[in-house]
Amino acid sequence: MAINHRISLLLLVSLAIFFLGERVSATTFTLENRCSNTIWPGTLTANNGAALGGGGFSLAPGASTQLSAPAGWSGRFWPRTGCNFDGSGNGKCDTGDCGKLMCTGAGVPPVTLAEFTIGGD
Repeated sequence: MAINHRISLLLLVSLAIFFLGERVSATTFTLENRCSNTIWPGTLTANNGAALGGGGFSLAPGASTQLSAPAGWSGRFWPRTGCNFDGSGNGKCDTGDCGKLMCTGAGVPPVTLAEFTIGGD
């Protein structure tokens, strides 16, 4: 039963994408928390670029944030729930855990993720 509850929380997370201009020179991702609890989005960049949002951050209920990705960016976003981190950013999450506030690797299943590759032209 706890797993079903966690999955339903993950499904309530909204990810909206806005592409600007005819040619893709940058893309702005808007992550919005529509859950009633704080979530901790994790981010991972696949092409050795800087991780958007530093790799992870907290997002209060009803809050949103925008992350700008350069042309050619490739990576993924996923929500983490039930997280607890110490002052150094180490900790654990109930879902999507990567062991740190600022992820350097993918989240542990079960997790719902969105993966994107932004074209250069």
